[in-house]
Amino acid sequence: MKARKIKEDVYWMGSVDWDSRLFDALIPLPDGTSYNAYLIKGSEKTALIDTVDPPMAKEFMAQLEGVKNIDYIVSSHAEQDHSGTIMQVLEKYPNAKLISTPKAKDLLKDLLNIPENFFVSIEDGETLSLGDKTLKFIFTPWVHWPETMVTFLEEDKILFSCDFFGSHIASSDLFVTDQGRVYEAAKRYFAEIMMPFRSIIKKNMEKLASYDIKMIAPGHGQIFPDAGFILDAYKKWTKGAPRNTVVIPYVSMHESTRLMVEHLVGALVDKGVRVEQFNLAVTDIGKLAMALVDAATIVVGTPTILAGPHPYAAYAALLANALRPNTKFLSVVGSYGWGGKTVDTLAGMIPNLKVEVIDPVLCKGVPTASVFDALDDLAGAIAQKHKENGYT
Repeated sequence: MKARKIKEDVYWMGSVDWDSRLFDALIPLPDGTSYNAYLIKGSEKTALIDTVDPPMAKEFMAQLEGVKNIDYIVSSHAEQDHSGTIMQVLEKYPNAKLISTPKAKDLLKDLLNIPENFFVSIEDGETLSLGDKTLKFIFTPWVHWPETMVTFLEEDKILFSCDFFGSHIASSDLFVTDQGRVYEAAKRYFAEIMMPFRSIIKKNMEKLASYDIKMIAPGHGQIFPDAGFILDAYKKWTKGAPRNTVVIPYVSMHESTRLMVEHLVGALVDKGVRVEQFNLAVTDIGKLAMALVDAATIVVGTPTILAGPHPYAAYAALLANALRPNTKFLSVVGSYGWGGKTVDTLAGMIPNLKVEVIDPVLCKGVPTASVFDALDDLAGAIAQKHKENGYT
């Protein structure tokens, strides 16, 4: 794909990856992704913002064939999917200077062995003139690494945000055209990557509020011609108020746990509680992460294996602990054959979650009438706690 014009003398470059289905050997990519870089031609100087993942370098370097000179390369984020082709660009434009935060400089030297003489470290709020275009660098740490920053093109009011406001989605559309599709992709991206840093991202959002941002050009996904669309979404996701939602990740081996989960789901729905149910044996982990953004309560359903939780249930607990959703309540339901320490083991896997544990419901073998009664009581306890806290 060729470079594409965004505004006068501002161009998208990069690669649309239609085929990848896993990012960082961890994150599902049901819609592929893109690696976005941006070229800004001022009346005096030319700047390139970010590069692409090394496997996409051939296409990217071909896009630069007609660019006679690059004076500055701006590195927003040192992770290799944005920085990995910097050395190839520097080899083509050996007089270019590499603009980065001080922390990014150290990381880029470690990750890519970039020589010291290429670097120019900048301070938060510093500007760089390209002639008739001005770049302002705004530090946004922990979005989602400690060195991250964004760049604001003052004259065109475009924010080049790298991973901030990104979405994993492959499309031939340069700009967002289907807001519903992009909203879901952006929420998935937030849940999988940004949610652990929700509180500091909220502060970074407040920092950006003073800028008249009209357009946002992220490092992954489509460009937002209406910046307010994604800014409003992030305000909602970082606000942190849970909804009247229970997320139930579960796995069942011999139907007992499944029967318990299905009964609990029905009981919760009868009490006006919204439920998201995930069979961990087949679920898309990204969908589970998205559901955790809004969940007031998590109920893990698991059989007991070798005196502990099923490995899939343990993985779900570790995932929730890593993502740090603003969940308030936790419980466990499940079955066992002779005994075990399932609840204690799962509780020990979630030290990052500041939750109140509601009494679990465990049964020996197939659930009986008394077990279903206990599940009804659990549903009632959850509904009451949601009501007391005003979750809607």
